[in-house]
Amino acid sequence: VQLQASGGGWVQAGGSLRLSCVPSGDIFNIDAMGWYRQAPGKQRELVATITTVGSTNYGDSVKGRFTISRDNAKNTVFLQMNSLKPEDTAVYYCDAVARRVFYWGPGTLVTVSS
Repeated sequence: VQLQASGGGWVQAGGSLRLSCVPSGDIFNIDAMGWYRQAPGKQRELVATITTVGSTNYGDSVKGRFTISRDNAKNTVFLQMNSLKPEDTAVYYCDAVARRVFYWGPGTLVTVSS
């Protein structure tokens, strides 16, 4: 599975961004996709995940502000990020789980200025 993410960039605090992730390759065996992030000097942390049947899970720090969704027709997963805070600044990585194996995209930088 290969993953291509897009949508990162710079935004002021309180603003919004939407990330997209498109898988390719063995997409029919993908069980779940999601987003993780890693800020400088910190460990990678869960942002949100979504399964093929639409079950979602969110990290505590983004609940109520971020929404993960998927367009099955386009094989695309979206992360809508609202009410962004400077502490959301990080490299965001799209991931997919297929046959119990984790695959990672190259990451996209999100910068939130105060």
